[in-house]
Order: sequence, then C-alpha cells, then structure tokens
Amino acid sequence: IGFGTGLTALVLAAIISTRSFTEKRGLVVGILTAAVATGQLVFLPFASMLIEKYGWRTALVPSLVAIGLAALAVLFLMAERPSSVGLRAYGETADSPSQPAPAAPAGNPVMRAFRTLGEAARNPSFWLLAGSFFICGLSTNGLVQTHFIPLCVDYGLQAVAAASVLAMMGVFDFFGTIASGYLSDRVDSRKLLFWYYGLRGLSLLWLPFSTFTIYGLSIFAVFYGLDWIATVPPTVKLAGSVFGREKAGLVFGWIFASHQLGAAIAALGGGLSKTYLLTYAPAFWVAGAACLLAAVFSLMVGRKSGGAQTAPAAA
Repeated sequence: IGFGTGLTALVLAAIISTRSFTEKRGLVVGILTAAVATGQLVFLPFASMLIEKYGWRTALVPSLVAIGLAALAVLFLMAERPSSVGLRAYGETADSPSQPAPAAPAGNPVMRAFRTLGEAARNPSFWLLAGSFFICGLSTNGLVQTHFIPLCVDYGLQAVAAASVLAMMGVFDFFGTIASGYLSDRVDSRKLLFWYYGLRGLSLLWLPFSTFTIYGLSIFAVFYGLDWIATVPPTVKLAGSVFGREKAGLVFGWIFASHQLGAAIAALGGGLSKTYLLTYAPAFWVAGAACLLAAVFSLMVGRKSGGAQTAPAAA
C-alpha cells in the first residue's frame, strides 16, 4: 500500500502542472490536490458501510475498480507532455513556441533520481523546502490524521463525533486547497507558506487547551482544515521556480519523501507520548512549535544573504 501510494502521490500534480502549464500552475495543483480530499469524502463513508455489512475485503473492490479505470484513462487519453502531440503548454503563445519534447533520459532511472537529489542538495532552498514539508507531514498525516480521534476520546468525546470533525476538516480542506492554488498564482508563495504554517502551528498549540466541545472542535476544524493540504500548491510552485520545469517533478518527489518521513515520525511520537506520558498534548505542542519554525523556513526559500535569488510569486 505504501509503495502504491508513493507512486500515485502528489508528485503527479507537480509533474503535470510544470510540464503542461506556464500559467495558472498554482490553480492546477490546487485542483488536483483538492481531489485527495474529495476522494476521501466520496469513498470513506461508502467504504465504512461496506466494511460494516460485508467486511473489509469487499470494501476494497470499489477502490480497485476505480484505480483500474483511472489507469486506463491515463494510458489512453493523457499525453506525456503537450509537445508530444503537437500542442503548446497552456499559457504559451505563438511568440513563445512550444519546446520540443526532450529525449528520453538515458541510464538507470533510480540512479538519475539520486543524481537529481545530489544536485538539489547543494541548493539551500531544497533543504528549506524539504524541512518545511517534513514538518507539514509531521503536523498532518502523522499527527492529526492518526491521533486526533483518540485524543478526542481521551477528553470524553464519542469516536463517531470526533470522526465527524475530521470529515469537516476534509470539506474545508477542499476549498482551502483550491483557494491556495489560486493565490499561489498571484501572491509570493513564500508568504503564503508563512501564513499557512504559522496559523496551523497556532491552532495545534491551542487545541489541547480547547474545551473539546463540538463547538470548539468545529472552530479548530475550520482553521486547520483550510490549510491541511494548502501547503502543496505554493511548495510545488517554489520547487519549479528554483529548480526548473524538467527537474521540478523529481525534486518535489524528494521533498514529498521528507513529508512522509515526518508523518511516520509523528505517528510514532504521538503513540510514545500517549504510552509514556499518558497524554497526547506534548505531541501537539511539539508539532505546533515545529510549524512556527516551518513558517520561518518558508520566508528563506530562494534567498541568499544579499537578497532574493529566485522563486517568483508566479510562473
């Protein structure tokens, strides 16, 4: 499951947006990323019903069918890049003719990925993006998605009610991510990430002190849900701006790997906090403080001591 998730992860959104669009890339990434939340909203309630009535094996069938149909659609309907079918990328004009498709890269693709990592690692912006996205994974998939419901149960909330709050986050995540894509085409992506991580950090620091009523948790769900995956469009834009269109997909793949590593560490850390400290609160405080650090990292991307280096607000 982890291998398949990695192959179909948000890296695809980065590749499609950088290869096929020269304008409105952020909005494209926002729409594709918001589809993650939409898929959860569509499949999870249906899957829960199937599990309850027929068991988990039956519940896998609709997902397998949907994956198969999506694979066929990509295979027969999608081009590798616009130039391979004689088209220009969206936003290119006759004055800026489309670039010919580059020759297929030679050599082992695994070694090519590691060579790209070595090249990117020499740029401080890579470590800033990877570090901030590590914290993104730590504060979302690893912590909230894994430990939010048990945290609420510890404070006397029913698991079903806590799951409803989590679903509410998914609703606001859908709108927040599309809005983030729209904004990343118009506002400096570094500033967007600063606000996203900063507000997320404050919400996580506040959560253990909330009343854990439906009202209080609903407020948290709105603020936290709006930027759950909203960090993706500006991060993709920055990766493309700093490392170029052709390398953006591979570089973002490594950045996304740091996201998943952060998620794994937070999932373990939250469990250890509950086991040895008998509370999840320290895990949420650490994640909140880390998000504030990520906000600072975001402002430093593409900059040298003398000023701005790259990373324009729109590309």
